[in-house]
Amino acid sequence: MRTIIFGATGMVGQGVLDTCLRDDDVTDVLVIGRTPTGRTHPKLHEIHHGDFTDLTAVQDRLAGYDACFYCLGVTAAGRTEAEYRTVTHDYPLAAARALHAASPDLAFCYVSGAGTDPTGKSRMMWARVKGETETALLQLSPRSYMFRPGYITPLPGTTSKTAWYTLFYRALAPLNPLLRRLAPRHVTSSAQLGQAMVHTARTRPPGRVLTTADINNAAALRPPQP
Repeated sequence: MRTIIFGATGMVGQGVLDTCLRDDDVTDVLVIGRTPTGRTHPKLHEIHHGDFTDLTAVQDRLAGYDACFYCLGVTAAGRTEAEYRTVTHDYPLAAARALHAASPDLAFCYVSGAGTDPTGKSRMMWARVKGETETALLQLSPRSYMFRPGYITPLPGTTSKTAWYTLFYRALAPLNPLLRRLAPRHVTSSAQLGQAMVHTARTRPPGRVLTTADINNAAALRPPQP
């Protein structure tokens, strides 16, 4: 399976990238991003691209792929709705349109979040915007899948581009085993998310919106590779 990853340098994306590089079923991994991952691997190729609203310049390099794992995102804290919408709505829609044009059978796996509201009634701006994004992606292709994780534990040593995220996850790290025991349906890991994405892209299940429990169940069907 040939895959494309957006957001591979973020906390979630680093885990998904690591999973793909370890998985024997994934033969090629193309990362599209503004900054290099800093990793080398025989399966890994990178395109450095600045404007995520327009992928025309790299369109000819997107053909022949089986799946896209879209992990690019930002926190809504300190951003206007317009700023947040650009990254959370406009970027993934532009990517999905370009990818489906180049690889029509591609599975587009989008990392959304628990609490996302596709009805537009939520008082939380981020939930409404992500809900709009989910709706648009699901309408764009029957091979779009929405992943709604709750609390995500990162790979050891992983850092977030948002400094307070890194501090938050470091502070909670000693509690992760307890959180998993107390709330197994609300806690997953970036590695499990990657495993669930690979499994979903391969099997194309009928359910197209996956909660944390669904993610963990799918990950169990796709165990970690050595």
